[in-house]
Amino acid sequence: MSASTEKKLRQAAREAGTDKKTLAQEKEAKERAKSKRRWTLGTIAVAVLIVTVLVLSSPLVYNATAYTVGDHRYSVGQTNFYYANQYNTFASQYGSYASLFGLDTSNGVKGLDKQDCPFYDGSWKDYFLTAAKNDMLQTTAVVDYANANGIALDADEIADVDANFDGLDEVAVAYGFANGDKMLAANYGTGVNQKVVREAYLNSALASKMLTQVSDSFTYTPAELEETYQSYEGSHDYFDYSYAYVAAVTVETTDENGESSAAATEETLAAAKATAEAIQAAYDKTEGEDYAARLTEAAAASGITANESDYVVGSSLGFAKEWLMDAARKAGDITVAEDSTGSGYYAVVFLNRDDNHYNTVSVRHILIEAEAGEDGTYSEEAKAAALARAEEILDEFNAGDKSEESFATLANLYSADPGSNTNGGLYEDIVKGQMVEEFDAFCFAPHKTGDTGIVYGESSSYAGYHVMYFVGEGGQYSDQLVESELRNADLSAWLEELTGSYTTRDGFGMHFVG
Repeated sequence: MSASTEKKLRQAAREAGTDKKTLAQEKEAKERAKSKRRWTLGTIAVAVLIVTVLVLSSPLVYNATAYTVGDHRYSVGQTNFYYANQYNTFASQYGSYASLFGLDTSNGVKGLDKQDCPFYDGSWKDYFLTAAKNDMLQTTAVVDYANANGIALDADEIADVDANFDGLDEVAVAYGFANGDKMLAANYGTGVNQKVVREAYLNSALASKMLTQVSDSFTYTPAELEETYQSYEGSHDYFDYSYAYVAAVTVETTDENGESSAAATEETLAAAKATAEAIQAAYDKTEGEDYAARLTEAAAASGITANESDYVVGSSLGFAKEWLMDAARKAGDITVAEDSTGSGYYAVVFLNRDDNHYNTVSVRHILIEAEAGEDGTYSEEAKAAALARAEEILDEFNAGDKSEESFATLANLYSADPGSNTNGGLYEDIVKGQMVEEFDAFCFAPHKTGDTGIVYGESSSYAGYHVMYFVGEGGQYSDQLVESELRNADLSAWLEELTGSYTTRDGFGMHFVG
């Protein structure tokens, strides 16, 4: 190839862009462009991440509207408080038992969206968030109603709310937080601070005051209360009964797959029923008003142990429920009833029915505890010493003016009961079965105001003597039960009507709640 020809080819190649030098230059230019695009895209990604972090940590986000009730908006921080408060209340109420509901409390509110709620169509976050929204709706509606009707917190009520924040910053520092706001944010969620919590507390206090006034405005006549109680058809009454259970013998069988199981048969069930009927017959042959003892003796003759159940509410009765609740039933009646699982038969004796038509009572008391030994038991000497001290205190009371006020003073001075030794030993509106047996017996024995006495008392936490002072009777308990339920129902209906006029909606900030 001649030099002139080669020169012409190189010229053509340059014009076509295919010579080695040009190709190399083009390749280098492309690499530079590609590198520049990588750097640009990477820079954009980092910038977006930085902006996201800044936005999420910005007060602007937690002041954004998460939920709106009528004309009232709740910020992310405010909604976080109501949300976490629902969770904290549930976790505090059930403690370690929360796990039985499938709730893992080890990480607080974090991760609740990953935990299914067994009694709600969604996660635990959905459950608590729904409860929080309902709380915000009701609080808003009731506070609006209070404001419209001139109801407000007085200075003492506001002071009670503000007392919750006294020394909060110092407590926060003691726990390693910079201040109270930081501690509240750590416990309730970002955006929650003292201002948010104080506002929520004030609204809650005003709503509670308003609801109390509305509830107190409902009135019911004695006839209405009695009619309502009778409509319960014994579900609120209390029953005492004795029973002897005869379990049918189980027979082991093997199915076609080789699986073994044991169950009662027609023959063994018939035998169990015959034994229960024999116990009934033996009981009927005895006499006396100690019906429980008669059943115990009759059951023992058939090798069966009898038991006694006291103060069982009608709604919780199991076997022989209809028979026990029959209005014609009288003490000492006996029947044979099959258990609900078809595994045996009961011989059941009716002892007593309490329809709650009695008056509640109020008493004052002074508890003198016996000193427990190293093994946790109480010796007769320790009990005797406690009784002697109780008698000394009663003598001191009788040596004075014997007034209720003087008894209250002695209770505050001497009583070991932490539940009443700062209010003069007073327990009001006591109902049957509320106190330990001997205490209960004193309360519901015939008394007049000012009667005193000393009764022994023992539970799993103490043994000792109560110096008693009978204050007086309250209202009929059946009326109180009905009135409480009617008020709750009427208040719920009032609240439902009130909140029904409000519209609610989620805001952009709801994405950041929880």
